[in-house]
Amino acid sequence: MIRYVIRRLVQLVFVLIGVSVVVFLTMHVLPGDVAMLLLGDHGTTEQLESLRRQLGLDQPIHVQYLLFAEAALQGDFGISLRSHHPAFEDVWTALPVTIQLSVAALLVAVAVGVPLGVMAAVWPLSRFDNIVMTVSLFGASMPIFWLGLMMILVFGAFLNWLPIGGIMPIGVDAPRVTGMTIVDSIIAGRADLLALAVHHLILPACTLGTVSMALITRITRSEMLSMRSQDHVRTARAKGLSEPAVVLKHVLRNALIPVVTVIGLQLGLLLSGAVLTETIFSLPGVGRLMINAILDRDYPVVQAAAMLTAFVFVVVNLVVDVSYAYLDPRIRYR
Repeated sequence: MIRYVIRRLVQLVFVLIGVSVVVFLTMHVLPGDVAMLLLGDHGTTEQLESLRRQLGLDQPIHVQYLLFAEAALQGDFGISLRSHHPAFEDVWTALPVTIQLSVAALLVAVAVGVPLGVMAAVWPLSRFDNIVMTVSLFGASMPIFWLGLMMILVFGAFLNWLPIGGIMPIGVDAPRVTGMTIVDSIIAGRADLLALAVHHLILPACTLGTVSMALITRITRSEMLSMRSQDHVRTARAKGLSEPAVVLKHVLRNALIPVVTVIGLQLGLLLSGAVLTETIFSLPGVGRLMINAILDRDYPVVQAAAMLTAFVFVVVNLVVDVSYAYLDPRIRYR
């Protein structure tokens, strides 16, 4: 197991190098002049050349990348061209919002998707199974931006049940410890702030978790149906075990490996793919920060956000792979 983890960590290094190259080249081949963007139309030629030298933009592209890589290894991704703060500091400040949203969306997806998948597999081809499969297909097919807007329109504008944006009401600030409003409210012992934080998180979490919920439901049902015909399940029934015990201990547990794989991949995708949800619901997370940085050609922030997101995604996949050995004793890594 230790050798396997070390090998995966080495692979992680090469993945991050590849991500850094792709992101760096992409940001530097986009049309437009960063120096002109910062100085505006009234910048003189001398001022533009001076700013390019200051930012290192007068160097060949490979030299710029090597300088970036050397600084990144020391945790320095440069200074944001807009906020004038360290780029990694801006990303690190926004990261807790994205983590809170992604974890909440995944919890919604798992809490709804797994039970629905199990019940659909217990009663296959029934009316309930048909309804679940139809709804899951509908959920997997809906674009996130359309679903988010519909959620805002129905539950925010028409019914006025839930807030339509932000992480807290205007003028209300939770004590910042972790940057995640729910966790910070619990740490502060403020039930009122916790209720507000959860209230603001419901719509974006349900919006972001819909596609994952549909996928988890379908995968759970499919794996449960394939496991029901296995020899060990028939043996368990022959021994006189109750149907709930057979389903939970012998069918569901053995069907969990592909389900856990999907859940782990979905967490990584949610962390990196919350851009639309954060933009629609005005959440100050990494996705929204990256969109604004791309539009402003703030490439230090884009590079820092991409590297951090890639690192989190690869680590999540590693944790998922290691968990297989605990779910199925037959699996051994070398």
